[in-house]
Amino acid sequence: MTQNVIVPQRSRVSLIALWVAQVALALMFLMAGGSKLSGVPAMVTLFDALGAGQWFRYATGVIEVVSGLALLIPAVAVFGALLLIPTMIGAIATNLFLGQSVIPPLVLLVVASAVAWVRRNDLPAIG
Repeated sequence: MTQNVIVPQRSRVSLIALWVAQVALALMFLMAGGSKLSGVPAMVTLFDALGAGQWFRYATGVIEVVSGLALLIPAVAVFGALLLIPTMIGAIATNLFLGQSVIPPLVLLVVASAVAWVRRNDLPAIG
């Protein structure tokens, strides 16, 4: 059985705003993930303070870089945004644990959630 799904067209301004948000988010996570993967001393120290081991720094870095790249590819941008939501929830919990500000990861969580919401119609239909 075939379903016809009506996908509303985005205005030019909203499409530009969406892409500005996606590119900004992608750049933030490419830089953040890259710093984790390259072993920037501040990142090594941060993950030492967590006590989870450096493997967790690498795993987080890979998630952030993959998500950042996905945000730049229209067909998979929604998946990049969705992957960042639990990542930023974890970052907020980590910052609370370490006594750091939760504002930066909270802002990134809101932007990633907004991108995922706007791109929700790009998800494949199940069923």
